[in-house]
Amino acid sequence: MADVDLDRALEVATELAAWASEAIRRPRDPAAEVREKDGPADIVTATDEEVETHVREVLGRAFPGHGIVGEEYGTTEGSADAPHWVIDPVDGTTNYAHGLGWCSFSLGLAAPDGTPLLGVVADPWRGETFTAVQGGGAYLNGTRTHAAGHTTLTGHVFLTEWAAHAHWPGMDALLAELADRHCTVRVMGSTALSLAQVAAGRATAAAIGGFHAVDGLPALLIAREAGAVALPELPDHNQPLLLVAPGAAEEAADLWHRSGAAAG
Repeated sequence: MADVDLDRALEVATELAAWASEAIRRPRDPAAEVREKDGPADIVTATDEEVETHVREVLGRAFPGHGIVGEEYGTTEGSADAPHWVIDPVDGTTNYAHGLGWCSFSLGLAAPDGTPLLGVVADPWRGETFTAVQGGGAYLNGTRTHAAGHTTLTGHVFLTEWAAHAHWPGMDALLAELADRHCTVRVMGSTALSLAQVAAGRATAAAIGGFHAVDGLPALLIAREAGAVALPELPDHNQPLLLVAPGAAEEAADLWHRSGAAAG
């Protein structure tokens, strides 16, 4: 892969996150178009499209050889052996469209083989931006952040997400195991933001039933750079993912496999 100036890439990505956060926070016209994509639980708003369009334009000018993969507009091929950007302009569109303040902007850069190089996840409603560059640690609003020091799931927070509106294979068994351990589960509605909470040390673990790079890769890198354990380290498309604080990793991995959640 050609050399990549990750400092410059992070600067551009952070600026885009600030712009996107402001766009998402703007009062939304209730009459603005909200359309179904694959069904009633999979929607898109004018803001999703506006944000992704702007981000693509900026990245195209700043890094003309890079590829781009976006939630709304698919894949733009880059030069041979070039890295590619992954964009989810509003991760948690259903929350956003219904006026619930839990969604995020997610942007990452990956090597041609999918290895994450850079990740940014912005929470417009709390004024928080998570960032990481491969090998450089994880940061929250410019301050180093770390996964929790907990040594058990018991009594702590576990975040997960539906597969749109439905349970995913193994999810029910996993939730039952967590309930037996008095581990508090939350389903918040934004994959990127839920995964990022592991990096902040707020959630001891988080899991999703189907990994998609556009909303999962940036937060995965951020959590790993914060010291979290990822199972697997880099999932294939639609493969389940578990992120967990290192001290609780053995316990969580046992439940993850025993419940069947790891197999998806």
